Amino acid sequence: MNSIQTDKIRKLVEKIPARATSDGAGVKLLRVFSGPRAERFDPFLMLDEFGSESADDYIAGFPPHPHRGFETITYMLQGKMEHQDHMGNIGLLSDGGVQWMTAGRGVIHSEMPKQTEGKMHGFQLWLNLAAEDKMQPACYEDISPDDLPVVKFDGFEITAIAGQSVINQKAVTGKVQQVKTEPTYTDFRVAQLSDIEIEIADDKTVLLYCYQGEILVSDDKVKLTEQQLGRLSAQGKISLNAAPNSRFLLIAGTPLNQPIAQHGPFVMNTFAEIEQAIRDYQNGQLTA
Repeated sequence: MNSIQTDKIRKLVEKIPARATSDGAGVKLLRVFSGPRAERFDPFLMLDEFGSESADDYIAGFPPHPHRGFETITYMLQGKMEHQDHMGNIGLLSDGGVQWMTAGRGVIHSEMPKQTEGKMHGFQLWLNLAAEDKMQPACYEDISPDDLPVVKFDGFEITAIAGQSVINQKAVTGKVQQVKTEPTYTDFRVAQLSDIEIEIADDKTVLLYCYQGEILVSDDKVKLTEQQLGRLSAQGKISLNAAPNSRFLLIAGTPLNQPIAQHGPFVMNTFAEIEQAIRDYQNGQLTA
């Protein structure tokens, strides 16, 4: 890992409530963050939480739609979703699994529920690509839950989807390692009241999303409760106190510090490139 000022504690600098919205063909979800001033989340672009016991909230799914210029990371806690894309990939995302898709120069895919009842609960994170990587060929990977490292601590356990960190003095390495943005993506499941110390390299963007229970952040003990995102300061280690039966995501990455131009499913560096993506899609050349 890169350097970290272990004598400093990262502070909570912004608290954001998730907002109810819908996407796809009417799927009800929570938009945790996105939109204006996107640079403060760099290299991340958006996080959605979807979760409902009612099939009416998710059954219409996400019919075929395009993307260009970034990656989508879908983490399914519970439920079944089928992915299909223009490359001929078909994958079933189910309880505990991850779908990591690099849209690159272009992908057209669908994400459709493979259940008609029961709970569906998960997250989709958008991760930006560097300018020089945006037009790379699209690729796709299904990661089964058996391939995701699960690390147990006294009072809590984590699933390490991506990246590297040190948690309560134990080095943790996730399944996926990316060179440019160095994303860390970790799911914490807390059984008992727990003090948690996390070391992440300085100058990385660090986000915490509490989706169950509550956590106290930093030595200031600022509270994050259900459906709240916290953005932390740039330097130092992370100090948390997590209540019993809490669950939260740790998301961290190295900023690209490049211009962000976004229009719906396209994320480029200039609006001229966005206009080109739209023309390519309209002309059937997005994925060519």
